[in-house]
Amino acid sequence: MRPSIRLGRVRGIPVGLDLTVLVIVAILVFGLAFGRFPADYPGSHTSAYLLAGVVAAVLFMASLLAHELAHALVARREGVEVAGITLWLLGGVAELRGEPRTPGADLRIAAAGPLTSVALGVVFSVVSLPLPGLVGATLLYLGGANLLLAVFNLVPAAPLDGGRVLRAALWAWRGDRVFAAVTAARAGRVFGYLLIAFGILQVVVGLGFQGLWLAVLGLFLVNAAAAEESQTKLHGLRVADVMSGDLVTAEPYESVFSFIGRVVLRYPMSAYPLVDAQGRFHGLVTLNRIRALEQSRHATTSLTEIACPPDELPQAGPGEPLLDLLPRMNGCADGRAVVLDGDGRLVGIVSPSDISRAIQTGDLRQNQGADLRNG
Repeated sequence: MRPSIRLGRVRGIPVGLDLTVLVIVAILVFGLAFGRFPADYPGSHTSAYLLAGVVAAVLFMASLLAHELAHALVARREGVEVAGITLWLLGGVAELRGEPRTPGADLRIAAAGPLTSVALGVVFSVVSLPLPGLVGATLLYLGGANLLLAVFNLVPAAPLDGGRVLRAALWAWRGDRVFAAVTAARAGRVFGYLLIAFGILQVVVGLGFQGLWLAVLGLFLVNAAAAEESQTKLHGLRVADVMSGDLVTAEPYESVFSFIGRVVLRYPMSAYPLVDAQGRFHGLVTLNRIRALEQSRHATTSLTEIACPPDELPQAGPGEPLLDLLPRMNGCADGRAVVLDGDGRLVGIVSPSDISRAIQTGDLRQNQGADLRNG
């Protein structure tokens, strides 16, 4: 997930906000300032309630950031690259580039977030005890919210932290990471469907429209768990296993007009690497980028002017695990990555369609492997 607002870096890790986070902040502020705080602690001025609501919302978002930062720092210590942290409508996401190498590493990364939330919940709750009025109420609310966040995240259903803990435990028990990941993802789908059903039931029986929030959360969990289950079918594959190596290349300084007539209308490709006479890679031109150029400029524009430059393209080696590449497949080339050998020469391209085919044939590979082992 790409942040809409970049906040900076914490311990070298990029941190940002998606604009949807403003929705949850608004809900928290108004719910506390005009609902919970006036009801539990009447007699204060509206401005005091608003201030308490804003402080509670800001500190809760800081708590979410601490939760995700704990995941990120432990992941980095375990040798997993961290692309960044983004706070959004349904919480926070620490984007990891790669997978834990052992069940123990998987467990430590997963447990770091909930343990941080528990620690924050205890600290806020203890500090609130001697403080009167709205100050104590604000800290007590934050204590309860962090403890609730920890408990919810420990539900054994991916992509929640509890699902990661379940995956690590099954991985250690069976020695089969794919089985563990699929089981955790399917538990996540079941839990998501239960949240959807419970949320709809709340609305139908008149218990409040907060049930819609549960239904939205459940839908997110179902989709995320389904995506994780699909991704497990790529486990064990290398970039070379899925890349397209039959490439149609072009000279960097050929005009777009010439290239369309010579190549685009003759070869059914959607991406064309630019390679000079010395074999150096200069970028990637996609069909979408060609179509986006005004027709009147085709004859005067070279391919290198509209290409995605090499430093903006995800790059991988043929032997790199495919799952390590997936989080990097974004940017200007419509989700494609280029594959370079040890000498920096282009040997292939990985596209979304290559990934889709690998997912679709994942069951066939696994079944064939099982048949060979049994045979």
